[in-house]
Amino acid sequence: MRIAVGLGIKSGEERLESQGITRRDFMKFCTAITVTMGMRPAFAANVAAALTGHRPSVVYLHMAECTGCSEALLRTYKPFIDALILDTISLDYHETIMAAAGEAAEDALNQAVENPEGFICIVEGAVPTAMNGKYGYVGGHTMFDICQRTLPKAKAVVCMGTCAAYGGVQAAKPNPTEAKGIAECFPAIKPINIAGCPPNPLNLAGALVAFLQGQEIRLDELGRPVMFFGQNVHELCERRKFFDEGKFASSFNSREAREGWCLYDIGCKGPQTYNNCPKVLFNETNWPVRAGHPCIGCSEPGFWDSMSPFYQS
Repeated sequence: MRIAVGLGIKSGEERLESQGITRRDFMKFCTAITVTMGMRPAFAANVAAALTGHRPSVVYLHMAECTGCSEALLRTYKPFIDALILDTISLDYHETIMAAAGEAAEDALNQAVENPEGFICIVEGAVPTAMNGKYGYVGGHTMFDICQRTLPKAKAVVCMGTCAAYGGVQAAKPNPTEAKGIAECFPAIKPINIAGCPPNPLNLAGALVAFLQGQEIRLDELGRPVMFFGQNVHELCERRKFFDEGKFASSFNSREAREGWCLYDIGCKGPQTYNNCPKVLFNETNWPVRAGHPCIGCSEPGFWDSMSPFYQS
């Protein structure tokens, strides 16, 4: 499909080229998404078609959070995610990066929600529910009210990060704001939970591609796409062989830790954590355990309480 841009008509690939994204870089990105989805490399052409077709309207809501999920998304490169996202979806509302403010921002949200073609809603952050939601306001409306009037109208609701999915750090004890994840707060909503603190942006991109192609997105009992969260970190970890051999690092500065021995004895929560971090690296570069840091279980509900202390000595 082609859309009007300015005085001319541009295809999706032409829009990307105008942003300095080469076809080679774009297809590498599509291949990375394909691998993330567990598909064969040949499926990259289908991913490219989904990302360069009709631009779906996306509303990105911020609740109680640190904006780390958005920061992870914006720092993706090869190609840079800002150029890619802005030319493959119509990001009609995102408080962090939108130019509009005040009433103009409110109008942008209202127009997007009433889009006759519908919209996809991405939520970042937990929803404060104590005192009728008065712990969190945006534009004079409680976060609870914003979600209540927006989410039921969406074609799909995607929770970006563990806070939106399960409450995250906002819901950690003693949780004075009674923060909750979307599914707990609104039982009628069945979100796609892209868990993590922050999650890998490729998991979000893969979920959007699957939705745009009309694929069935199989979810686990926690609402996470099985194609991204079907195996635990321990099964995929490159240090697994040392675990099987009974070779464990005793401290972070030990020779064994530097040589890649298993970090289980110093706090790694990989066996209890379902995520594809070892297989889908951040920016195709690294992930915590390879960098020498134990997995802290950030894609699991209540990990701030149930997985702590994060380090053992």
